[in-house]
Amino acid sequence: MAEGTKRRILTGDRPTGRLHLGHWVGSLANRVRLQHEHDCFFIIADVHTLTTRPEKEAIAELPDNIREMVLDYLAAGIDPERCTIFVQSAIPETAELNLIFEMLVSLPRLERLPSIKEMAEAAHLEVLPFGLVGYPVLQAADILLPRADLVPVGRDNVPHVEVTREIARRFNSLYGAVFPEPDVLVSETPVLPGIYGEQKMSKSLDNAIFLSDSAQEVEQRVRQMYTDPKRVRADIPGTVEGNPVFVYHDVFNPDREEVEDLKQRYRRGKVGDVEVKQKLARALNAFLAPIRERRSQYASRHGVVEEILVEGNRRMRAAAGETMLRVREAMGMTYFR
Repeated sequence: MAEGTKRRILTGDRPTGRLHLGHWVGSLANRVRLQHEHDCFFIIADVHTLTTRPEKEAIAELPDNIREMVLDYLAAGIDPERCTIFVQSAIPETAELNLIFEMLVSLPRLERLPSIKEMAEAAHLEVLPFGLVGYPVLQAADILLPRADLVPVGRDNVPHVEVTREIARRFNSLYGAVFPEPDVLVSETPVLPGIYGEQKMSKSLDNAIFLSDSAQEVEQRVRQMYTDPKRVRADIPGTVEGNPVFVYHDVFNPDREEVEDLKQRYRRGKVGDVEVKQKLARALNAFLAPIRERRSQYASRHGVVEEILVEGNRRMRAAAGETMLRVREAMGMTYFR
């Protein structure tokens, strides 16, 4: 790639509901930055939800979930003029490329990925559906259909991108150079704990603060946060390290002097949890205020989400069509077309 040329990025989410502060820390903040530096494709991976929730009732929830997710994207600062936001199921070429890629990878290779069994356990599945085992192959189709050469992921998802790289190498070896071998852009951001401590923030665990929560909802959730369980009175010295309230202060409170003062007093037993939480709620609401305002503005514009997705799907279909033309020509599968 020539010096100074923008790299193409593919990343996205499964539309399972509203986005929360964990999404901001883990991916959204990075995407807002990357959209100014690269050619970004953000996929709303609705087909991927079928691997663990194929029920019709779950599918019926997808339109609302997709709309809420796009509003959260926009509220967070993702600009549809700078990037392509599209819905996976609106791109028929994805299924064609997925089928071709399934011929290029073995079942034992996929079964070695620990994340597949972890996903099955999280979804309380007693047996592995074929689609879940093939999840990384569909991911490879998602990544390579726009010929992305950079994939932002958490460290635990690096093995999935390695499967994509192997499939790209296998295809290129058999048929000629069509696909890049995408690099990973590993996020070093620590996982944001849920408000109850041990587990990471998650909608399903009801331990999240959402980007769209009102000021009152934020205050209520902060009041529920775990702190130091050994500290039964405010005059007992407390532990700051690993304390969810201070983890959030470090990430979201820009007043470093205030944070350090709270930490010192907490360690000495000179400040109560109420004050620490009140100041955290104030910092979180100051952070979320512009996000809420942008979300309200977009939500009030009838049809704006649909317009963004129509245009994003159009752009992605154009990229997909070009890729599949290259694929068929490389494979020699242009007969009778």
